[in-house]
Amino acid sequence: MRPLLISDCDEVLLHMVRHFGTWLGERHDIDFAMKHGDFSDAMTRRDGGLPPTREEMWAMLGEFFPGEMHRQTLVPHAVDALRRLGTVADIVILTNLRDECQQPRVTQLAQFDINHRVVCNQGGKGTPVADLVAEYDASVTVFVDDLAVHHASVAKHAPGVHRLHMVSEPTLAVHVPKAPEAHARIDDWQEAADWIAARFADGVPARA
Repeated sequence: MRPLLISDCDEVLLHMVRHFGTWLGERHDIDFAMKHGDFSDAMTRRDGGLPPTREEMWAMLGEFFPGEMHRQTLVPHAVDALRRLGTVADIVILTNLRDECQQPRVTQLAQFDINHRVVCNQGGKGTPVADLVAEYDASVTVFVDDLAVHHASVAKHAPGVHRLHMVSEPTLAVHVPKAPEAHARIDDWQEAADWIAARFADGVPARA
């Protein structure tokens, strides 16, 4: 049995919100100020009109993925960290995108020399994480994500998984507290790789 790393993509491996904000200004004349981890209150129309509804917000995200994914840039040190951890562990990218975005995400990550299995998901990540742990029969598993809701979901459905909270966008990270259900908060991949490697070396599941 090998260890398993399950990592999110946006704001963990690739920067997203900064590029989404730029595109919103260009395409929709909307200012984007992400301060609370919630897209719904981050958008302001420059003409003073009513803020976008939640349905409009989801439609804009649907435009960005996959049509504007080429704008996204790599988080510093992410590739080196995955390369290092991949020598001892299996790696799966668990990303909350529609299923039709799976191949565009695979292609996008490959351009950054990230060539690992990509699983698309909608909703909480606890159940798919539990399914992946069972599928890989992993000796120990680490989950990395930027959203507290997913750490809570994994804590509920896969409590033996080590949970690392990472927000790689500096302008967002300063506004986001550590996820209560995460075991640690590290926003830099160099330090995060050390923490993950230590969990793999210990070989002990997280305490429920």
